[in-house]
Amino acid sequence: MTYNFHLKINFERMKTIKLLLTFALTATLFTSCYTEVNIDDEPTISLNQLLSSHELWYVDVNKTVGFGETPFLQKAFTISFRGGTVFANNNIVGLGDNGGGFGIAIGDYDAYDMILDVEHDLDGFETFDVFQIDNNTLELYNPNNDTSYFLEGYQRSNFDYDFVFYDNIHYFLQEYEAWEKTYTSDFGAINEFDNENYLQFLAGGNDETFQSSQDETGLNPNNLIWDYTGVYGVGDVTNDMYLKTLTLDYDFLDNEYFELTVLTDEKIELYHPSSETVYEFEGRGYIQYLKTGEKKIATKTKRNEMRKHRKNKVVNPRKNTRVN
Repeated sequence: MTYNFHLKINFERMKTIKLLLTFALTATLFTSCYTEVNIDDEPTISLNQLLSSHELWYVDVNKTVGFGETPFLQKAFTISFRGGTVFANNNIVGLGDNGGGFGIAIGDYDAYDMILDVEHDLDGFETFDVFQIDNNTLELYNPNNDTSYFLEGYQRSNFDYDFVFYDNIHYFLQEYEAWEKTYTSDFGAINEFDNENYLQFLAGGNDETFQSSQDETGLNPNNLIWDYTGVYGVGDVTNDMYLKTLTLDYDFLDNEYFELTVLTDEKIELYHPSSETVYEFEGRGYIQYLKTGEKKIATKTKRNEMRKHRKNKVVNPRKNTRVN
């Protein structure tokens, strides 16, 4: 009797273990199948949907990889893809206001099979392989110059136009043919800079060249005689994004140092600490890069509006997979 009792207990234990193993195996298979279905059923979006998923794509030229240059991307602070038309903010003046924040139309595009073709109004045809880096970052690889540009996606409502504006003040200064002195404070010591009535900040080259003129005020920028050409620099002020420094290198006066404040899109204030004088300059001859309709806005073809890299260029690890 004892033997049979133990046998019955062992048999019941075996049934219990078998049931537990069966349940565990079933649960494992069910979980595996559930996960697999989720992966297989994960929705995908087209390239057109991806490009339009963000209203603005910020072009961070300092993240560019490769030694080539795609002109319309090198000019743009932001680009947008809207129903077959490419829009861009190429200017700091009016940033956030032009085109409702989108900027101006610069060309047409076609998107298919992760390939983006752009027909730019001035620069002509460009083609890109598009890679989605993460939810709000795209890489545009140009196989013709082996260079990749990286775009960061934003909606207009959460894009920091002010940061872009103040981070690129030197481009703002370059977007007028001349800055005319319109105000000099009554207070402050007499100094040599009192005689300067116009400033010009040149685009292209080293992006650091300025000119000054002592011509009488009220003249057309095209009629000015520039008395001096030198080097300038724009700097940041710690803990104050809205205040900048401007240094003008005059050989015969050493450096003229100012605190620069932007009053409007066409007016700046220069405070001269050494004399405690305040000056105001207003922009003359606004240069909008590209064109609108039949009207040419970019008036100076010799000016180079390409943005400069703040870092050294590096080799692009991407490989051209296009069939020639």
